[in-house]
Amino acid sequence: MNSCVFCSIVTGDIPASKVYENTEFLAFHDIQPVAPIHVVVIPKEHVGNVAEFAKSSEANFLEAIAETASTFNHNGYRVIFNTGADAGQSVFHVHAHILAGERLSAMN
Repeated sequence: MNSCVFCSIVTGDIPASKVYENTEFLAFHDIQPVAPIHVVVIPKEHVGNVAEFAKSSEANFLEAIAETASTFNHNGYRVIFNTGADAGQSVFHVHAHILAGERLSAMN
């Protein structure tokens, strides 16, 4: 998908600071971090959101997220999926945000 910024990162057309990569997934530092550690994990295949991804793939996205988070050497992390514009999804290529690096406040 030519207009997808994450697809352009996968192909190398847009540079990214990679944290983790395997044959199916890529993780890189977010360019607008909201925590000391803010990494985005994406499947290399374009799928619009987590709901579509759950129906279309048997890939182990959670394993890629855990492998990425294990590189942080921190006591804990938060994983966030935004699905749909009303939830704050701004890039419509399924992705998870991993936040860490400090004690995170409780989510109410």
